[in-house]
Amino acid sequence: MPAALIKTAPPQARRGQHPGVALTVIAATQLMVVLDATIVNIALPHIATSLKLSTTNLSWVINAYTLTFGGLLLLGGRIGDILGRRRTLMAGVLLFSLASLLGGLATAPWMLLTARALQGMGGAIASPTALSLITTNFQEGPARNRAFGVFSAVAGAGGAIGMLAGGMLTSWLSWRWVLFVNVPIGIAIALLAPLYINDSERRPGRFDFPGAFTATLGMVSLVYGFIRASQDGWSDPWTLGAFGAAVVLLSSFLLIESRTAEPITPLKMFRNRNRSGSYGIMLCLAAAMFSIFFFVTLFVQDVLDYSPLRAGIAYLPLSAAIIIAAQVSARLQAKFGAKPFLVLGSLLVTAGIAWFTQISTDSGYLTGVLGPTLLFGFGMGSIFVPIMLTATSGVAPQESGAASGLLNTTQQVGGSLGLSILVTVFGTATRHEGKQQVAKFLSSHPTPQQLATFKSSGQLPNAYADQVLAHSIATAFEMGLVFALIAVIIAVFVMKPKPPQDAPTGPGLREAPPIAA
Repeated sequence: MPAALIKTAPPQARRGQHPGVALTVIAATQLMVVLDATIVNIALPHIATSLKLSTTNLSWVINAYTLTFGGLLLLGGRIGDILGRRRTLMAGVLLFSLASLLGGLATAPWMLLTARALQGMGGAIASPTALSLITTNFQEGPARNRAFGVFSAVAGAGGAIGMLAGGMLTSWLSWRWVLFVNVPIGIAIALLAPLYINDSERRPGRFDFPGAFTATLGMVSLVYGFIRASQDGWSDPWTLGAFGAAVVLLSSFLLIESRTAEPITPLKMFRNRNRSGSYGIMLCLAAAMFSIFFFVTLFVQDVLDYSPLRAGIAYLPLSAAIIIAAQVSARLQAKFGAKPFLVLGSLLVTAGIAWFTQISTDSGYLTGVLGPTLLFGFGMGSIFVPIMLTATSGVAPQESGAASGLLNTTQQVGGSLGLSILVTVFGTATRHEGKQQVAKFLSSHPTPQQLATFKSSGQLPNAYADQVLAHSIATAFEMGLVFALIAVIIAVFVMKPKPPQDAPTGPGLREAPPIAA
């Protein structure tokens, strides 16, 4: 890279300083990326029918996005550091939009899966640069805290909004529109970004391709190993091979990063206990959050018999709780610091998951879903802002992309790994409870017609099938409770941010929640 380009001042917004518009564009980018992780879920049955996908292959509609997105986030953050974050954001958004268009036009399974993988690549480029651009466009202190509050609300509520949007688009138009909807949004973001967002300085450096290669393939192997385990068991040769490959690749990644002069992930970032703790909390709580979307959707559609649209509407209180809590947390950071919100948020999430472990066929929406959903939402909303601040504050400018990329990686990979583990627990519980319910059904003196239907299809009558599903969901949430408790332990015993009154008092720093060295 020519030295002249490195030394040139970063391009400023062509329309001048408009913080509100800049934040809207940045938040819209994150919303589009986060929303896509869930908007497709409700459309899956329609996709299966349209493209004649089997249940096993249908899971790859989600996995193709998750694997590429989680695996390439670190590289995406580094690209923004070296080439400039604004242009990197625009490139990622345009790739995401093109992939969405191709996915919506897909007429064969391979076309859709390829498009979903490309979407993951675009999201991995755009998401970490969007977070880093907040540090470029907002001065550290109250302004940046408020910006993080908006970004946090979007990041936390985007999944729930995706469930609602997916239900609306699938019910009113077609499953293809859950992909087409990204195209006009992405084009608008690409057009507005150079007008209202200040770019970052292009930092000298090289791309750490060996580190990027081993990190990406290592995380892909790890995620695939858990996904495979949930489908084919822990003793499956492909499962064991994936875990073995992950160990080799991730060990090689750590070795490379410890020896290269310009690593994709500077390991010195982990020397800060608060930053490492924030990654740990995000890893655990992302697993819990993904489980909410997956298992509660199963419960409300299969046990409560909600339509896709009504199931999406059921998530609105979760979105509202996350948004409200994130805004309150952002405004009170300067007064109380990060620690109280990390502890309180983790406890609320744990209480919500514990409530979900009591779910049964007798649970209605108000008693079994709304209450724990609100607790969970207020907890996650309280945590997002201090997590983002502790993960990105105090990082050298040339490494902020890597820091934010790592935070996004822990969220995505944590969600994927956690959900795969919970699905494995769910499957085991389903097999055990299924045997018991079959015995109860056969001993209940079924009618000849009921018995013939069961023998031909293997499906239990609804009352027994609902019992199996509800019991298995409750059992899966017991594993989710373990993840949440680990987050509480980290928040209480690992996180040691300085009290607000001990914060640095220089310009723009006085009200920012500091992190201990």
